[in-house]
Amino acid sequence: MTASSTSEQLRLLAVHAHPDDESSKGAATMAMYAANGVEVMVATCTDGSRGDIQNPAMEDAPHPKRDMAGARRLEMANAAAVLGIRQRWLGFVDSGLPEGDPLPALPPGCFALQPLERATAPLVRLVRDFKPHVIISYDENGGYPHPDHIMAHKVAVEAFEAAGDPARYPGIGEPWQPSKLYYDRAFSPERFRALHFALEEAGLQSPYAERLAAWLEADAEGHTPPAAAHQTTTQIDCGDFFGKRDEALKAHKTQIDPVGFFFAVSSDFQRTVWPWEDYTLIQSKVESELPEKDLFAGIR
Repeated sequence: MTASSTSEQLRLLAVHAHPDDESSKGAATMAMYAANGVEVMVATCTDGSRGDIQNPAMEDAPHPKRDMAGARRLEMANAAAVLGIRQRWLGFVDSGLPEGDPLPALPPGCFALQPLERATAPLVRLVRDFKPHVIISYDENGGYPHPDHIMAHKVAVEAFEAAGDPARYPGIGEPWQPSKLYYDRAFSPERFRALHFALEEAGLQSPYAERLAAWLEADAEGHTPPAAAHQTTTQIDCGDFFGKRDEALKAHKTQIDPVGFFFAVSSDFQRTVWPWEDYTLIQSKVESELPEKDLFAGIR
């Protein structure tokens, strides 16, 4: 079965590595579509159990110390309610972010070490059950090179390509072919540059200077910064939902510092300078004219 044969109810599926990723990448887009009648689902690949506490105010909280995964389940439920979306856990264990030189081995049994078909099967089941027209996930670098983000990219691409094929992943639902696959560009250099220069013009301190300098250095050395590996094809005007995005981020109390990087520039300022969230159309089974202003262009 293909997306073109459905009723008018539109469905969007976003594939994320950990609870909180959905709120830092594409949250305003999801909130906007949900508010306009689109059914929105987040697939969270891992339990977030190996996440460190990033919010100083939560360092002495007993629940995450005792049961980080349980604390993050509650946070995820609160964020989903803020955004007006549904959410499903795919059931894998957080791989953690390896640090050191050389990097340590990943923990046995974690998400990033799963064989691709085993890691993808729960997502294929979800795609066949939820029947999304559009899937959003990360690029080959995972948005940033966390092993779970890279694996989330792999399973999203695999599920997009396999869910509609009755010969693949048999016995886990009737085949369903989504129409479009996008990569999220939450860290697009164009957005950061626009905000940086607008802040400087306004006589305000920019939190993006260091990041932009690193990208410029990479360019000078002939390396394409991972964030610039794909060009934006699709901009979603969702500035009116930046407040919802911020509220959802703050729901992840263990992971998000309410006075940290994500909130260094006000939502109002961001909405004035760059009221969009950016995406790259990677695969499409329908015709649509680029650039786009709607993830469902060619489907509606």
